[in-house]
Amino acid sequence: MSSSSSKVMITGTGVFAPSQIITNAELVVAFNAYADLQNEKYAKEIEAGEREPVPYSSEEFIFKASGIERRHVLDKTGILDPEIMHPMFKKRSDDELSLMAEMAVKAAKIAMEKAGKTPADIDAVIVAASNHERAYPAIAIEVQNALGIDGFGFDMNVACSSATFGIQAAADMIRSGSARSILMVNPEICSGHLEWRDRDCHFIFGDVCTAVLLEDGDYATAPEQFEILATRCLTKFSNNIRNNNGFLRRSIKDGMKDQREMQFMQNGRKVFKEVVPMVSGFILDHLADENIKVKDLSRMWLHQANKAMNDFIGKKVLGRSPVEGEQPNILQEYANTSSAGSIISFSEHNEDLPDGAIGIICSFGAGYSAGNVIVKKRMV
Repeated sequence: MSSSSSKVMITGTGVFAPSQIITNAELVVAFNAYADLQNEKYAKEIEAGEREPVPYSSEEFIFKASGIERRHVLDKTGILDPEIMHPMFKKRSDDELSLMAEMAVKAAKIAMEKAGKTPADIDAVIVAASNHERAYPAIAIEVQNALGIDGFGFDMNVACSSATFGIQAAADMIRSGSARSILMVNPEICSGHLEWRDRDCHFIFGDVCTAVLLEDGDYATAPEQFEILATRCLTKFSNNIRNNNGFLRRSIKDGMKDQREMQFMQNGRKVFKEVVPMVSGFILDHLADENIKVKDLSRMWLHQANKAMNDFIGKKVLGRSPVEGEQPNILQEYANTSSAGSIISFSEHNEDLPDGAIGIICSFGAGYSAGNVIVKKRMV
């Protein structure tokens, strides 16, 4: 591959969301029915003080805790059944396209169409996601094959920061000349890892896939592009967000032992207290090192985990409360979609920006991890 120009451009983005939606009202009905079943089953232990009753959830509790109103999922039937409380995914043969690859292909085609590119124009595929359904072969190679892309592909996982880390990896490869155009996709099947029977977190996640097409500036042809001005990554180990399950739970009645510790877990209060100052400082330091003044920042596309957390980060970065449009929130529609959240926000809230506008994509999550991508809009 010949050497690259110094500019790397984001030329297309795509979002695929499953058609099935669970509202907070539906989720609360299912959870409270589960609570009734459990409290009746263990009534004697609860009365004896040997066991805590399962508390009810409510729409008010969910919205106040997160800002979430609904979420897209691949299977709502199993999730809303009080006797199941997890998605029921049909087992696929090895000859069938995997769930992750299926989602990735749909989002990728949207991004490629926006960029005006075909599979022949792409050199590599990166699948960057928190939740992978298998160890190997890499989902990225499966996506590459399904789309008919020559070159190479690989998977990566940096939890909720996977997309921004994936963008940095792709941008670095393009700058080095090892690839001219890279498709970076984030198929997140969060519903298979969430403990839907835990009141403190049963409302958090949804399923979605995002895609970003990055190109060498010399080859980019899209009428609207975002030049990547700078990227930065940060990790600091913490056990406050953890998933011991490893790969996607098959969510079928196969006699699997019920183990709460194998699903998503977090210490929400500690995460809030520790991540807000870490991320706000991370953004401010990065902007300063790139000689970008906060007042020149038109938009922040933050990780979509918790509205209150984002509001605090925005206020610390800007020195004031963000005004409408400065910090788009998509939580109410999609819930937390792990690595895909900041990319959904970016994809759905950038067309109104004028030529030359500067923004920052920032993700953060388990690890701890945090990733920044500073971009400038270019009208060609």
